[in-house]
Amino acid sequence: MSVPDYMQCAEDHQTVLVVVQPVGIVPEDQFFRIYKRIASVAQVSIRDSQRNLYIRYRHHYLPENNEWGDFQTHRKVVGLISVTTCGSAKEWPQTLDRFHSQKEVFGATLYDSRLLVFGLQGEIAEQQRTDVAFYSSYEDCPNVEKRVEDFVESIFIVLESKRLDRATDKSGDKIPLLCVPFEKKDFVGLDTDSRHYKKRCQGRMRKHVGDLCLQAGMLQDALVHYHMAVELLRSVNDFLWLGAALEGLCSASVIFHYPGGTAGKASGRKPSLAQGQGQAADAGKRHRPGAQEVLIDPGALTANGISADTSSEIGRAKNCLGPEDIIEKYKEAISYYGKYKNAGVIELEACVKAVRVLAIQKRAMEASEFLQNAVYINLGQLSEEEKIQRYSILSELYHLIGFHRKSAFFKRVAAMQCVAPTIPEPGWRACYKLLLETLPGYSLSLDPKDFSKGSHRGWAAVQMRLLHELVYASRRMGNPGLSVRHLSFLLQTMLDFLSDQEKKEVTQSLENYTSKCPGGMEVLTLPDGLKLPPVAFSKLPIIRYVSWGLDLCTNLGHTHILVLIFVCVFHVHLYTLAAQICNASASPGLRFTRMHCSTSSEFQWVQGEVCEVQLMVYNPMPFELRVEHMGLLTSGVEFEALPAALSLPAESGLYPVTLVGVPRTAGNITVNGYHTSVFGVTSDCLLEGLPSVLTSGCVVEVIPSLPRLQLSTSLPRSAHPLQPSKEELSSSVSVQLFNGETQHLTITLENIGSEDLETLEVASKTCNTKEKLFGEFLSWDLDEAVSQLPLKPGQSVTLTVNIKVRLDFSGGENLLQDLNDDGISVTGLPISSPLRQVLKPRAETKPLGSESSKTDYNHVKTLEAVMTFKYSGGAGKVEGYYRDLTLGVHVDIEPSVFFTRVSTLPATRTRQCHLLLDVFNSTEHELTVSANNNQDLVLHASECQRYVTFNLPIQRESVDDILLHSMY
Repeated sequence: MSVPDYMQCAEDHQTVLVVVQPVGIVPEDQFFRIYKRIASVAQVSIRDSQRNLYIRYRHHYLPENNEWGDFQTHRKVVGLISVTTCGSAKEWPQTLDRFHSQKEVFGATLYDSRLLVFGLQGEIAEQQRTDVAFYSSYEDCPNVEKRVEDFVESIFIVLESKRLDRATDKSGDKIPLLCVPFEKKDFVGLDTDSRHYKKRCQGRMRKHVGDLCLQAGMLQDALVHYHMAVELLRSVNDFLWLGAALEGLCSASVIFHYPGGTAGKASGRKPSLAQGQGQAADAGKRHRPGAQEVLIDPGALTANGISADTSSEIGRAKNCLGPEDIIEKYKEAISYYGKYKNAGVIELEACVKAVRVLAIQKRAMEASEFLQNAVYINLGQLSEEEKIQRYSILSELYHLIGFHRKSAFFKRVAAMQCVAPTIPEPGWRACYKLLLETLPGYSLSLDPKDFSKGSHRGWAAVQMRLLHELVYASRRMGNPGLSVRHLSFLLQTMLDFLSDQEKKEVTQSLENYTSKCPGGMEVLTLPDGLKLPPVAFSKLPIIRYVSWGLDLCTNLGHTHILVLIFVCVFHVHLYTLAAQICNASASPGLRFTRMHCSTSSEFQWVQGEVCEVQLMVYNPMPFELRVEHMGLLTSGVEFEALPAALSLPAESGLYPVTLVGVPRTAGNITVNGYHTSVFGVTSDCLLEGLPSVLTSGCVVEVIPSLPRLQLSTSLPRSAHPLQPSKEELSSSVSVQLFNGETQHLTITLENIGSEDLETLEVASKTCNTKEKLFGEFLSWDLDEAVSQLPLKPGQSVTLTVNIKVRLDFSGGENLLQDLNDDGISVTGLPISSPLRQVLKPRAETKPLGSESSKTDYNHVKTLEAVMTFKYSGGAGKVEGYYRDLTLGVHVDIEPSVFFTRVSTLPATRTRQCHLLLDVFNSTEHELTVSANNNQDLVLHASECQRYVTFNLPIQRESVDDILLHSMY
């Protein structure tokens, strides 16, 4: 026997073997339809008996295995069912001859046979025959199962008669020596009268009777016979048959302890303790009075080994092995089988049966020892198909005991065996199918989502090797799309474990495959129904986490922008300059919100206008990465995404990328992610697929269309940000003026949108108010600009703003000391301060601890203000939305003159006086000082002169006010 039956289990020892085969030409689908119906009759309750007969069906069985039927009776073919198609009476004789020829193959062991004829009608079909059943067609055969049950009962009758003949033989004749095929030549010339030979014959026959009792449903009788056989065979060192007796004892005990079976599937068997002991024995006493004689005491043997009186042993309860003893006996039996080179198949099958029992007992480590022994059993020259079957069964058994990685190893070996060089036509499809079955054992899933949850599981090196094998197998199958999917999965999930050289090789292979079959986001369905989910390259470029909030690094004006910072920082910067008028008083202008869920936001986009998404991307590859067709993924309102292309340097670090798009209708839009095309693979990368993103999308309200203004000014842009200012400015200007000087600022507003400008409002706010300001800082006349509304797209309107600065530069008494230190005579009231660098206090003349040494006088003062232009129009105005522009105004103010000395002289009138002023020009320019009803005084740069004013009225005013009234 060279071909093992890997599907055998311990309970198969109580079955009878029936072969079902076609005769002549029978359609395969029709044959297996009938075979399935026949095989459904796996257990038959015998009439007039409480015993069951179990049947094991095979549609293919080697005749050489049948030669081992005496060694273990469940290997003997006792029944034959032939299925044939016969279309006419002329074909019937030939069909009948074929049936008889088929019976001759197993004729030495057959108990009974049946022929099922389909398609024959007429006189022949009307004949009543016990061994032939006629049916008009494969569809019209209602009583096939009933015919099979009758056939099984006839087999039982023969089986029972053989059991009784063997068990009750009192003729005194010599017991024949049962042999396995390879033993026959070894027993030629032996002394058949020796005591040793007789015990061998008795022991083997006792074991054979135990097999027949087990098949006949007499479990307790079988246990007694097996025990008797073990003692007899052990005494003569008949190890091969001793192993068979021990295995039979184990099988009977397994059937007793585990009535549900050990095959791992529902077998439909219903044996119980009552059936196995009491009912089987009772049934034997009721129907067969001689059945008691099989329960034999080892000491009560006659010359031929059969006891005449065994009534004292009926009901013996200690014959069944315990669960622990079952395994020990299996080990002993296997050790005896191992002594014989030709018993390799028997040894291997015994290991498989023991493993199934240990799996039921949940003793995985001991089961692995049996399997390890099975691996090294030499079965001689096996065909490639037999090797594949052997490794596949080993894989299933390891899986049965929970050794999943070991199971995957043998499954992979079986897969490689399918494409061995010695096979003329390698089975790449079978190889691919087996490789897919190994994935769970290596903690590998083909769903990329499983790799975004926590740390990596499994051995990455083994997983990458397996994925490469899947790629190669799918290519040899002629399915490049499958190769692209597996390579994409390898690159996405194993990127962190690939070396730089491996990254280059994988990407080159991927580009070669995608040149013939581009990769996409569709689900691939395999012929066996397995679905391969799409693979999105969310790591090319890499994305690590996302945070939502305001982090503006550049002034982007009034464009509506949602900024996402991908890898290593995935920020979202939310701009809006479209706010509802009803909320304007609370927070007009710019708004932002911190997003942690997919809910309505506090910012808006505008219909028909470009919206931008800024990405910070990172290239993890050791070479330049080209990303094509990169755009936004959105849902909700209609959105036109404008794809971008970029080329990232090797290991580039954070690299800014801007994605743009235009919402075409108003409503709510959800930014779900982005799409790319890398190495010929199109990917849809969703935010919910990124492990550190807390939201599945950002919901943005798209409001109706609004006009859009572009602001330009006659003054240069400011290089100084407003301090302190928390507002984001659309633009800013700066100018330097002398105290009291006026500057005109011309502002041009151009409508660059698609809607008419219908309303315009202007307001200003001074940022710093610590300086004492006289008069209006900024002033304008809006009437002329408003009169030009509505402003069509492409038109512009100008607005003139007057910038006038009048500040108080008066100082304290310490300033007088500063002037005296500079050699300038100062008398009178301390009303002016030094405003040039040359007049700054000299540090070397100040004592270290003095208060004045701690004061740093800034000779240039600053005024800052923000102008806000609020405007609206079009459909957005109807819905209550507006936009605003902000312009920052930064003015540096220098003083023009200050008075170093002030005194008075009496005038001709008592209510008047003359004011004497020493005026100092602190500028670098020549200037003229004028006062009411007085001559103008011309002062050169840094010149000081006395100036006299006449007939000043004496009023209750401070000198500061008098001077100011005189100068302005």
